[in-house]
Amino acid sequence: MPDEQQQTVGGRTFWRGHLHGQDVVAVLSGIGKVAAATTATALIERFGVRRIVFTGVAGGLASGVRVGDVVVAQRFLQHDMDASPLFPRHEVPGYGRAHFDADAAMTGVLRRVSEDVLRDLPSQLEPGVRDEFHLQAPRCHQGLLISGDRFVSTTGESEALRQTLPDALAVEMEGAAFAQVCHDYGVPLAVVRTISDRADDDAHVDFPRFLREVASRYSAAIVGALLKT
Repeated sequence: MPDEQQQTVGGRTFWRGHLHGQDVVAVLSGIGKVAAATTATALIERFGVRRIVFTGVAGGLASGVRVGDVVVAQRFLQHDMDASPLFPRHEVPGYGRAHFDADAAMTGVLRRVSEDVLRDLPSQLEPGVRDEFHLQAPRCHQGLLISGDRFVSTTGESEALRQTLPDALAVEMEGAAFAQVCHDYGVPLAVVRTISDRADDDAHVDFPRFLREVASRYSAAIVGALLKT
């Protein structure tokens, strides 16, 4: 952002400025649900943001969700939330629910711009990058995104999640925390994740390279198109 100004709050650096004509606050959430909840709260309380868009990477769970695809979340669940027998497994105590929803209007626009980006951007990547990560005709999916405080990287773990939560498209570590905070404050949330791996025994890809060459370019193009819309 040409006019960005940095401000440190809660150990995080926030950049405020204008992007595509919109007043924007940008920040790295940090890894895990607690870090994500702190970041979301600071965005709302300290900066007064009215809408939040979250981007990042995730591991694919559903059979058709492949590396290089994009998942736009409709709803969220914490797969490691378990206060049983006091509450049903996955239910968040005090809420009477396990699922939190993304904002429908923002999510609809986010899906449309994501589909537009996927039609053009992958072909602009270096052939070596496409070959290394086996990127083929990437697709945009929409549905359930699950979060937990562990990096799912074995076939056994991912299969257990698929059996317990068969509707889950992908797994990551922050989205459900953002969704719960945004629910508490009544702030619309939309989340898009690029699939970096299949959350299985082959999940140990070259993450810095994938982030630099694939995911960051997806995110920049998708967020840019969203702000222009």
